[in-house]
Amino acid sequence: MNTQPGSDQSAQPTPGTPRGCERLAYAVGFTEDATYSDVYGGGGAVVGLDCHLIRPVDRPSDTLIVFMHPVGGGMYLPMVRGLAAAGHHVLWANSRYRGADYALIMEKVACDLGEAITDAKERMGYSRIVLAGWSGGGSLSMWYQALAEAGTGISDTAAGDSYVIDPARMPAADAIMMLAAHVSRHQIFTEWIDPSIHDESRPDVRDPALNLYDPSNPNQPPYSADFLATFATAQVARNRRITAWVKEKLATIRASDSPHREFAFTVHGTMADPRWLDPTIEPSERAVGRCYLGDPKVVNDGPIGLARFCTLRSWLSQWSYDDARCDAVASGPKISIPILVVGNSADDACTPSHTHRLFEAITHDRKRLHIVQGATHYYTGPDARAHLQEAVDVIDCFLIDHLGVS
Repeated sequence: MNTQPGSDQSAQPTPGTPRGCERLAYAVGFTEDATYSDVYGGGGAVVGLDCHLIRPVDRPSDTLIVFMHPVGGGMYLPMVRGLAAAGHHVLWANSRYRGADYALIMEKVACDLGEAITDAKERMGYSRIVLAGWSGGGSLSMWYQALAEAGTGISDTAAGDSYVIDPARMPAADAIMMLAAHVSRHQIFTEWIDPSIHDESRPDVRDPALNLYDPSNPNQPPYSADFLATFATAQVARNRRITAWVKEKLATIRASDSPHREFAFTVHGTMADPRWLDPTIEPSERAVGRCYLGDPKVVNDGPIGLARFCTLRSWLSQWSYDDARCDAVASGPKISIPILVVGNSADDACTPSHTHRLFEAITHDRKRLHIVQGATHYYTGPDARAHLQEAVDVIDCFLIDHLGVS
């Protein structure tokens, strides 16, 4: 496969693929030496990544826009299709954890991104890579690029398991785009966790003074500054209590005759962010009483919440406030390439502070910030097409200015 598009087979558009473009689905396979296998059907040391390349059929390019989200599944997102329709070659590469984050190890996701990029450069012939960090893919892109520029690779996971990534398998990108992104999974998760749960073994017993969804709670919107400070401190404290238990449990396992065993557990109450109920906190155009997954009260204890089902090693790598490493803000000063940050003023997942923290984390001046007024996290709603077109136009200008891509 190379960068020259096909012809006859793409004359008729397929569902989910823009007219005039082709969608090539393929797998990137590789082997690795890991002490613990955490993916179903992975064949032990064999890893397979599900990839979708969307590109115009009549427009060769040496530049590839690469998306990867830790949990994946965005190969049909409006932004992916919109960029391809605008003439760009776009790759959505799913990590090995597509659709399931309960055993996800961020260090292994960084490996997956490196392998997808290496394949695109070595096998497919793309010479320039633009990382596109959508939502949770934002901090992944930033962290990956910081590691790639440092040239040191990875030697272990946040849990302390040996896990070696050759820096040669982590090619640096030429530019980064942060799109509707947040600063890290562990940070946004801590901002969402319900601090009214004091005892993880009794998640149904909750402190009414910290329970946002308890009508008897004397603290109601608009929340006082003192309550918000107390609430945030309690959120961090709960995260750290879980981490302390995880480390103790993992130490017991490692001291046993089966040191590579795992332990799965459930985390209740993971969507209790005061911002969903109080529009005076980080004012924006987001809908009050809603989050990107729906009613936050329902999501708080529903099956689809972040970190609802977890493992010990995954918690430390992905959710631990103090131990998880994939952090966009910490990575920002280590990155030298041009960066575009696009935020959405009605985003119901990544609120304004995340957008601005990302922008401020970049210490060089080859950076650009743009806010799409009225756009939601997934570019839905009556003006979605206009919002998407605005974002694509901004991306076009950024790529022309910094890479000469047109």
